[in-house]
Amino acid sequence: MTDTPHDDTHKEGPSRRAFLRGGALAAAGVGAGVGAARAATPDPLITEVQPWAQFLGDGVDVAPYGMPIRFEGDVIRRNVEWLTADTISSINFTPIHALDGTITPQGCAFERHHSGAIELSKPDYRLMLNGLVDRPLVFSYDDLERFPREQHVYFCECAANGGMEWAGAQLNGAQYTHGMVHNMEYTGVSLRTLLNEAGVKPEGSWVYAEGADAASNGRSIPLDKALDDCLVAFKANGEALRMEHGYPVRLVVPGWEANMWLKWLRRLTVTDGPVHAREETSKYTDLMPDGRARKFTFVMDAKSVITAPSPQVPIRHGAGPLVLSGLAWSGRGRITRVDVSLDGGVSWQTARIAGDAKPMALTRFYLDIDWDGSEMFLQSRCVDETGYVQPTKDALREIRGLNSIYHNNGIQTWWVKPDGEVENVEVG
Repeated sequence: MTDTPHDDTHKEGPSRRAFLRGGALAAAGVGAGVGAARAATPDPLITEVQPWAQFLGDGVDVAPYGMPIRFEGDVIRRNVEWLTADTISSINFTPIHALDGTITPQGCAFERHHSGAIELSKPDYRLMLNGLVDRPLVFSYDDLERFPREQHVYFCECAANGGMEWAGAQLNGAQYTHGMVHNMEYTGVSLRTLLNEAGVKPEGSWVYAEGADAASNGRSIPLDKALDDCLVAFKANGEALRMEHGYPVRLVVPGWEANMWLKWLRRLTVTDGPVHAREETSKYTDLMPDGRARKFTFVMDAKSVITAPSPQVPIRHGAGPLVLSGLAWSGRGRITRVDVSLDGGVSWQTARIAGDAKPMALTRFYLDIDWDGSEMFLQSRCVDETGYVQPTKDALREIRGLNSIYHNNGIQTWWVKPDGEVENVEVG
């Protein structure tokens, strides 16, 4: 895909600077236009003593574990009721539309369960490492904590993220179209360290990982990946893993589909080939139009989405300065550029990447515009450090047809209406 010349029409100009300058003057009690109107009509929220300033607040012992203020009570994970027959074997979605930055709070990070989340205590925890190794080993939780540990920030994305959009726009919200992803700082022991402790035999080429839940969910990982950057993690964002995220120990497989990030990790078996479990042979494949299937499509390709404005975050303030915000990520490395279109892909502008883009982690991008109140068709298109350019949905469908469920990384379109409401659409 070649780059489209950037459209400079909506770049920051005098009107935006004047607006912001007028706001600053109003705060000082001077200025003209909007600033003078504000100065002439005192705001009682500033000039009068409000209830919250008349009484003592809560003490430090009211909430031993801090929770968000009640005004943010809508920032929660959500499921789709009709998606599965039972929530015990289902998924919910990260409220990415309501978050900023890149780190996902554990309490907001999406869940995927095959037989429900389990309670497994640290004293009861054991991890077996066997198969084609010189010394089969069993680790307790305390054993794992004695090994040198590492911290890394990685995204975790369900292979089915966006899967319901293959045949066309369906779910109205970034939380539902792209919310099967989270990004956390993981602390744990390198899987390579544990494998070296056991000693992998020359014929070993894969590692079969298995969870301790009732489903005994398991996935095979090539040994090269296991020895590269996989992590046996017991902390996320500085605290213990939540139960729903695999407490006390989970496997982290950076950049690869989330079904390989085994929760409640109980066994690692070194083998001379992939273990053809039911989940691997029948479920985690990508169906093609000719009846064949793409198998072992482990890596999550470069993807992005504008999180605000979006259907759950309409524009409420009318025309004027507007910050477009979104997320981009790639399982192959760092995001190097994100372009944003206001007209459905006809023209593009380069967005600003916030902070330093990390490999296999969510990257936040922004574009500041002056919105004139007319309709927009918002799109984002990211590029990773391999040069891969995020494709359109039509480009994916041309190759893979309409039978796919997994690995939909096509460009998302939001239709922003003149009244500020936003809808999930597709443009041809």
